[in-house]
Amino acid sequence: MRATRAVSVAQHLALAAAVPLAWALDARFGEPRDAWHPVAWFGSAVAPVGRRLKRLRPASAFTVGALAWFTIAIVLGVSAWALQQGLLALPLWLAVPLLAIVLKPMFAWRMLRDEVTAVEVALAHGEPAARVQLARLVSRDVSALDAATIRETAIETLAENLNDSLVAPLFWYAVFGLPGAVIYRAANTLDAMWGYRGAWEWAGKWTARADDALSWVPARLAALMTMLLPLSTFASNASTWQHLRIEARRTPSPNGGWTMGAMALRLGVRLRKPGVYALNGGAPSPGPQHVSLAVRLGHRAAILAVILATSAWVMRAVMT
Repeated sequence: MRATRAVSVAQHLALAAAVPLAWALDARFGEPRDAWHPVAWFGSAVAPVGRRLKRLRPASAFTVGALAWFTIAIVLGVSAWALQQGLLALPLWLAVPLLAIVLKPMFAWRMLRDEVTAVEVALAHGEPAARVQLARLVSRDVSALDAATIRETAIETLAENLNDSLVAPLFWYAVFGLPGAVIYRAANTLDAMWGYRGAWEWAGKWTARADDALSWVPARLAALMTMLLPLSTFASNASTWQHLRIEARRTPSPNGGWTMGAMALRLGVRLRKPGVYALNGGAPSPGPQHVSLAVRLGHRAAILAVILATSAWVMRAVMT
């Protein structure tokens, strides 16, 4: 009994220690090249499935799309669980770095930070250069954006991806371990590939709703961290959670409005998608200092997410 408990405690501590080590790997190396990135492999593997789904009639596209999503989630979840169990059977000194290496591709902060910062750097060379850089981050048409809307879009992207690329995968890792992070990353990737209207309306409908469901709690957690973390005198401190709820409802997304609205209120700026929504609409557009502040605030929220995910597994070890 004691031996079993000791093994369980060691496993929980290994899962805890893997989080800050994975964060250190991200800070040092950023994202692997596509040739070495499991998420890129996954995207290439499922792309043919999506092309076939899109050609089906609506009812069939929805049904087969849902079945495909569940099949992928089950296969990846079981595989991640088996891999996790195998790694946890190794000595702690070996299990922790291997878990960290596997966990790292499930989240990304350095790349997001660097790409958003590069938009502001590009603006120093003119709006055309900034639009080219921004197009690396977003799928929307950026050809007509001026300096103000370029900054707004960059900050929006940072805020939304703070959840999708970091808080949510770490949240599900904290709940279910490696299988949770893997399934969330797969769901979010499928949503990015299939979760559109138009030709993808039915083929990607289940995928889009599944991503919304899995992102629901983490998005609000990311918004809460954004609202509460200290920043500087530039930031607005007068907004309430009720105010944020009002702003969040302005966007079509059930989750993106929370993180983007929190960032808009926290920085005291307006964030818009022209013709679709305006968050904190009565505020001025962001200036160069606000991009820097947004990155700084996102970094602090990311560190807090790492601390919370680590603490969740430490608490399990203590309570075992």
